[in-house]
Amino acid sequence: MRRRSLLAVVATALTLTVTAGVAVTGCGSSRMAALHANCTTKGLRWKLTVLKKKPRSEQREARLSIANKGAAPCVFRGFPAFEVHVGKGPESGARGHGKALPIDLGRGGTVTAGLRYKDCPKGTPPSAGMVSNDTAVVSAPRDYPGRQAVVARDEAGKRLRMTLCADRIWMDPPRVAAE
Repeated sequence: MRRRSLLAVVATALTLTVTAGVAVTGCGSSRMAALHANCTTKGLRWKLTVLKKKPRSEQREARLSIANKGAAPCVFRGFPAFEVHVGKGPESGARGHGKALPIDLGRGGTVTAGLRYKDCPKGTPPSAGMVSNDTAVVSAPRDYPGRQAVVARDEAGKRLRMTLCADRIWMDPPRVAAE
């Protein structure tokens, strides 16, 4: 009889330990994401940094950093919209590659997405497919009407003109920025 009660106590303690462990690890991004609203464009702070060009490379890389400036956490669900326009003329838009998982973005939290585009060499004559501008139009996922402009800057923070020779920009899945 005593052995059965000891076995029951051990089994109960083990069950409680496992349940508590599952509850603690279950507070991850995907579970918490269901509790928060989607991020909106106006609740985010956007930064576009064009990285140094590698020698003899046709591809140029950039980084889009997105920070939650709102008072409450939100969920960044998918790829943001990213376009470079020349007035009402030609444009180059980003297309996401890979799987974008929902990210629970706390107040002040930052997400980054890598961008790659075909860079026009200096001295290339303007053409119908060339897009050159120092601003891009961005919006949060599923918030396209809330678009806003963001200025392209180099790594030192100086305003920079992006010159694209293709109508597509490749975007990596958004990831939580390293702190």
